[in-house]
Parts: sequence; structure tokens; C-alpha cells
Amino acid sequence: MKRFVSILIALLAITATLSAQGNSRSKFSTDMYQAKHEMIIREVGLTQTQQKQFMPLYEQMEREIYQVNRNARALAAEVEKKKSPTDKEYEAAASALSNTRVQEGEIEAKYFDKFSKILSKKQLFLLKQAEAKFTREMLSKKKGRK
Repeated sequence: MKRFVSILIALLAITATLSAQGNSRSKFSTDMYQAKHEMIIREVGLTQTQQKQFMPLYEQMEREIYQVNRNARALAAEVEKKKSPTDKEYEAAASALSNTRVQEGEIEAKYFDKFSKILSKKQLFLLKQAEAKFTREMLSKKKGRK
């Protein structure tokens, strides 16, 4: 489940980047990004003051996680393009892909400490539930489109 949340966060960061670039998918990207944030605000019960403090930090965390995943995918793509990658190149790419979860966890832990200065203990718990709920809903919607 944590992997799905991480993937969704990366997708949201990608879509936010694409929308900023004026890509044709920008409406969908903006809508999805906004929907997640609205769900978090609603489900966690953020006050206006909390929103102003929390959301910029949350967005920063999403960007950091996105960058970790982007770097690992870029390294893997380089190896895939090569005609005869070396074992060392395969190992580096596999390690980068495997370590994304560790790095995501480290980033989340760093931001958890920051979030705990803004949110109550209950709200921290509700945040994780809201993220999981959003992921479930997005996966369910995607499944329904197939």
C-alpha cells in the first residue's frame, strides 16, 4: 500500500509539472492534484492557518519524492537504451530503483517531524488515512475505465 501511495505521489508531482508546462493533459493534472489536496484538507480537518503552513511543506515533500523516483527511472532508462550494459550499470540501476523506497521513507520521516509541529497527533494519523483513501479511489477509478 505504501508503494501505491509513493507511486501516486510521484504521479501527482509529474502531473503538476506537466500542467505547469502547459501540456495538453494540464486540466486533468491540475484537477487530480487539486483533488488530492482538497481531500487532505477535508479529511484531516485543516484550519485555514494550518493549510497555509502545511500545504507548502506537503507540496515540497511531494516534489522531493518525485525527484528521487525521476532520478532512478532516468538511470534505468539509460541502461535500457544501451546495447550491452555492464553488470555494474545493471547493478547501479537496480540499486537506485530499490533504494527509492528507502529514500521516500527518509523524506516522509523528515517531513513527519515538520508536519507534527503543525498538525495534531490525530491529524497526522488522518493524513496517512487520507493519502491511502485517495490512492484507493484513484486506483478504483482507473480500474473502472479499463
